[in-house]
Formats: sequence, structure tokens, C-alpha cells
Amino acid sequence: MQNSLRKNSSHFYVYIAACIILLIIAIFISVNTGYVHVSFLNFLQTIVGIGTPDDTMTIFDFRMPRIAMAILVGMGIAVSGAILQSISSNPLADPGILGINTGAGFAIVLYTFFFQEFVATNNATSVFLKPVVALCGALLAAFLIYTLAYRKGRIAPTRMLLVGIGINAAFSAGITIFQLRMEPVDFTRTLVWLSGSIYATSWTFVLALLPWLMILMPIALYKSRTLDIISLNEMSAVGVGINVTKERKWMLVLAVLLAGSCVAVGGGLTFLGLIAPHIARRLVGRAHMRLIPLSALIGALLVVVSDTLARVIIAPAELPVGIILSIVGAPYFIYLLLKTRN
Repeated sequence: MQNSLRKNSSHFYVYIAACIILLIIAIFISVNTGYVHVSFLNFLQTIVGIGTPDDTMTIFDFRMPRIAMAILVGMGIAVSGAILQSISSNPLADPGILGINTGAGFAIVLYTFFFQEFVATNNATSVFLKPVVALCGALLAAFLIYTLAYRKGRIAPTRMLLVGIGINAAFSAGITIFQLRMEPVDFTRTLVWLSGSIYATSWTFVLALLPWLMILMPIALYKSRTLDIISLNEMSAVGVGINVTKERKWMLVLAVLLAGSCVAVGGGLTFLGLIAPHIARRLVGRAHMRLIPLSALIGALLVVVSDTLARVIIAPAELPVGIILSIVGAPYFIYLLLKTRN
């Protein structure tokens, strides 16, 4: 176990640097990709303040907030998945698969349904309320999952997965019921959003999500040592004075807060919280002080690349980012499920 924690620790900074470089490249490509083409030279001129008004508007008002949102959402959901997998000892744990994302989505759909005119304005108050509303739904889903999966002092990974799938189905049914009662425009908007979409975003959405991640991500890093001990051996955790049940509850709340705040502005990105931590774990092992930062960068990279692909595959129309992630994530989930059962 200790060897797994130390795995490839010497390569950690190499992987971090590689992810940052790849992310910068992906950002450059994303800025220059879309219905309105912006050449690399025009991009550089705009960055230094000598670009045309049209290029300035395209880059700073449309594409840069979208890229910033993709980075933040990718980081938050990836770290949420890493925490869920550790506290549940379940390699298949993901906020999308377990129903946490759907719970947050259900709360947003209710919010949209009952306050349609207020939500449609997209004013600052409406946007900043969305994470709070989504967190209520995500916390409700997490409470139901924890309560129904908890038996005999522990949460069995298989039971947690099955309960999560059931909760996911229940909230999805509720979402469909309210969607069918919406106006066609609101129905289409929520359908695309629930598929995982970060289009038509603005700096207001970025500012609504940024404070949550600035608070929650450092807490996740601060708790990395506790996560290490819990994921290794429950008896070892008790031996060093850690209240496993209490810490798992708080870590679950932390994961839910991360996922819920991201879902509020980025929609349901299923499988992202599954893929990114698995890739990071293969590269640097299970030590969370390394696993969490690398998972965050990989998650950000995956969403930026997926968003870029979503804009070009059926251009000038766009696919939801969640569909691109699902194309990659669904086969990987099936592979992990078969591997776990074996």
C-alpha cells in the first residue's frame, strides 16, 4: 500500500508541467476554433491590445469566458470524483453516475420552472443563485445515497453504485416531468444544459463559480492526508485517531459541494469525475496531495478539448460537451465495471 502512495512521485512535477503545457496549447486551439475564425496572429494582437474590435469582442466576450468556465468545471468535477472514489473505496464512483449531478440538475430545473422569467434574464442575481440552488439538490441526492447505502457501519461499494443509479433514475424522471410542462424555449434550454453544455456563458457565470472552487479546492488539498489514510485501511485510520465515519461524511459533503456548484453552470458532465482521477492515479499513485492537483488539471484539459471538438464536429451547429465526454467515458466505465466484477 505504501508503495502505491509513493508510485511515480518523482515524476509528479513532470506530469503537472506536461498537463499545463497541453492545456495552454488546447486553449490556443480553442480560441482560434469556431464559426468566426480568429487567426493566431490576430489573437496575439488582440491579447496585447492592438486587435480589431470584432476580434476583441469574439475573444474576450465569448471565447475566453467559455474556456475559463470549461477549466473551472473540469477541475471541480474531477476533484469531486477523486474524493468520492477514495471515501467509498469504489473505483466506479462519479458524481454523474451516482446521481449527485442529476440531483443538482433537478433543483435547477425546479428553479427554472417556477422562476422562468427571472432565470431567463440571466442577471447577476439569477446566475449567482444557481450554485446555491444546485447545491441543495446535490446535497439531497447525497443524503439519500448515503442513507440507503449505509449498512452495518459501512458503505459497500456495490450497494452505493446501485443506490446511486436508482437515485439517478428517480431524479431523471422528475426532471422529465417538469420539462414537459415548460415552454418550448425553456424545455430546449434545459435539455441542452442537462446534456452538459457550457455554451453562451459569460464572465458572470465564471465569477459565480470561482469563489466556490477557491474555497473548496484548498480544503480538499488540506484533507489529502486524511483521504490517504481512509483509502488505505479503516483500522489504520482508527489507530491514528481519525473518526472514519465523521470524516467520510464531511468528505462526501465536500465532493457534493464541488460537483453541485459546477453542475449549476456547466450542466451534467457524466464520466468526467470517473476518467480524470483514474488517469491521474495511474500516473502518480494514490497519494492525494499529488492525485488531487493532477486530477484537476486533467479534468480541465478534458473539458477544454471536448468543448473544442463539440464546436467543430457538426459546425456551424454545436454538440453539448457532455456528449463528447460520454462517448469516451461510457466504454471506459464498462471496462472498469467488468474489471471490478472479475
